[in-house]
Amino acid sequence: MSAANDGNNYIDKLALILVNSYNKQLVARSFGKTVYYTPGGKRETGESDVEALVRECEEELDVHLLSATKTPATIEPYGTFQAQAYGKPDGTMVRMTCFRLFPREAEIELETLVKPSNEVEELTWADSTFDREKLTVTGIMILEDLKEKKLID
Repeated sequence: MSAANDGNNYIDKLALILVNSYNKQLVARSFGKTVYYTPGGKRETGESDVEALVRECEEELDVHLLSATKTPATIEPYGTFQAQAYGKPDGTMVRMTCFRLFPREAEIELETLVKPSNEVEELTWADSTFDREKLTVTGIMILEDLKEKKLID
């Protein structure tokens, strides 16, 4: 969903921040692209944030966030990040509302269950030393926030 605000175009997206047992964040790369992004996507009409995120993660990571783990899981808000949208005209901003899976045990279980789907060419785990040239601007912001909060190495 795009919306106009203060003369700028905004792309409204949802994303899953998944941190593995090695304190690295999951990032994805689409076919034919050179940069990685935080998995997620846009809401469809009538979807809640959680419904949209669950659907997007099924599409991109081939996993159902709320039923794949043995540990009962909930999806909780993490934060919102806004920056120039990758590959879009200057002034087109992306507003990414991010979520995490809780409890930590459920999040760690997911690290062995996620796999690239037909929409994603590659998944990898990024720590704070990950090459910034290979991340979107919001991806860099998220990685730096996770490092500041000592959630990744």
